[in-house]
Amino acid sequence: MTIAAINEQLLRAIGVGVALLDLQSLRLRFCNDTFRGWFGEMEVGSNLLEQFQDFDTEALRAALEAEGRYTTETTFRLRRRTMTVAMDFNRALDEDEPIAVLVCQNISRIKELESMIDSYSMMVERNTREIKREKEQVEKLLLNMMPRSVYEEYKTFGIVTPRLYDPVSVVCLDFVGFSDMVSAHEPGVIVSELNDIYTAFDRIGEQFGCARIRAVGDLYIGVAGLPDPTDDHAQAAANAAIRFMRYLNQRNGSHPIQWSCRVGIASGAVVGSVVGVQKYIYDVFGPAVITASQLRYKAEPMTISGNRAVVERLGDEFTAAEAGSITLSDGSEEAVFRIAAEMRAAQER
Repeated sequence: MTIAAINEQLLRAIGVGVALLDLQSLRLRFCNDTFRGWFGEMEVGSNLLEQFQDFDTEALRAALEAEGRYTTETTFRLRRRTMTVAMDFNRALDEDEPIAVLVCQNISRIKELESMIDSYSMMVERNTREIKREKEQVEKLLLNMMPRSVYEEYKTFGIVTPRLYDPVSVVCLDFVGFSDMVSAHEPGVIVSELNDIYTAFDRIGEQFGCARIRAVGDLYIGVAGLPDPTDDHAQAAANAAIRFMRYLNQRNGSHPIQWSCRVGIASGAVVGSVVGVQKYIYDVFGPAVITASQLRYKAEPMTISGNRAVVERLGDEFTAAEAGSITLSDGSEEAVFRIAAEMRAAQER
């Protein structure tokens, strides 16, 4: 680089700190006012290492020897504020003596902007994680309220098309003497007990393919064969109901509050859809739900009552005996059957 080129570079560098360095001694030969204002302790003849004690002189000389240029950054305090300067060294010759043109540019604002961008990126990333976590919680809540296929439809289209499911089997269960229990115990105790029981029922239902649709107070309704049709929906409902009662018997052996339930099971048609706009919920309604609800009133404590459609679909592991009849909503009579697990099959399980 010639002296003319150096002068041209100096003119282009107006407004930035400029200095000339002797590469042998690393002493200043020249520095402009901006450079002096930034590094006030450095004058012509000062050694660069006096200001920058951690400066890598070997890397500087090696880079200038190989490429003729070396860039780095430095941060220091200037009148109660932190300043970051980009330093650009360019090798040159002055009467065959190796020198370097040092151009310093204030990049403090750039660094502040980079820091702000990094902070903003971290905030966006954190908010994205929180939104994702909240979305997962909402999805988990909705999946507890409706089948996954229904949830996927609702998420995609914002509505759920009412569907007829025929046939399915509906389990309708309530607890004997529940009103007296509520009066005799603290509300928190009853809620805790129901939470434990319904959690166990949900796990049992999931095991046998009988999904809970509704749990209101002491009323628990589950459906087998929905939304995916299955041929063994009656067996699934009956197996779940028997395991519900077996769980309560085991629980009563170790808990002070004794729970007794009655169960109605009916096979038939139901309609499933999301009901409501603001406080929406997935619900099923139709003949099978009504019949199962009526059948539970015909059941003795810790027994299961079913209709003929259920009995016709049950296998050899169950026994069924007629136990009267009920009048359906259309005025017709429906036979009631007492359903139980066949003793040998129950022992094997």
